[in-house]
Amino acid sequence: MEQLNHITSIIALSMGLAWASGINLYAALLVLGLLGSSGNMILPPDLQILSNPLVIFAAGAMYLVEFTADKIPGVDNSWDTLHTFIRIPAGAMLAAGAVGEMDPAVSLAAAIVGGGLAAGAHATKAGSRVLINTSPEPFSNWMVSLAEDVLVVTGLWTALHHPWVFLILLLLFILLMIWLLPRIWRGVKLVFTALISFITGRRKGPPPPPDFKMPNSFPELPGKSQ
Repeated sequence: MEQLNHITSIIALSMGLAWASGINLYAALLVLGLLGSSGNMILPPDLQILSNPLVIFAAGAMYLVEFTADKIPGVDNSWDTLHTFIRIPAGAMLAAGAVGEMDPAVSLAAAIVGGGLAAGAHATKAGSRVLINTSPEPFSNWMVSLAEDVLVVTGLWTALHHPWVFLILLLLFILLMIWLLPRIWRGVKLVFTALISFITGRRKGPPPPPDFKMPNSFPELPGKSQ
């Protein structure tokens, strides 16, 4: 039973880091680094570097940048687009590092699953933000951003202290994500289609009246004929 609980804890930490990285990578790194440096958690060997003060400072500084950028409509979409190339690989690396010194095949499997989970969480967040930003008021954007930060910290705490509960909640999140992503994708396509139509429509100008016909030639102005 003890061995089963140990394996469950490793899986919960591995998948928890991958999931959190897809939503807010720097918050996940900061929480893990602070827990490791304060002695409240013994980090796996491959993740002990996160408790280095320099790494903690860098993660904290980037978290502050993301905390600000994530609450400005439009800027958050650009930030999410850029972090498509950061959150997903980082989630895979953290998931692999969390399994500790095991068979390389186990680490590779954790990286593959963790990368997929980070990609799904990132796509859900980024797509939802595009739809939320269609609202003219900024308060919904701020509330969602703060909720995401709280969700990451709470999720990691649950993964560390109640791994079975976290894995059940993670399974529910994955099912919800599978149901949501096609709908989010359709909504995002509609938003961009409407945006492109608006831009191209303004460039072309208003359409001519239905009965309007271009003349073949224009009459000469008075005084211009010879």
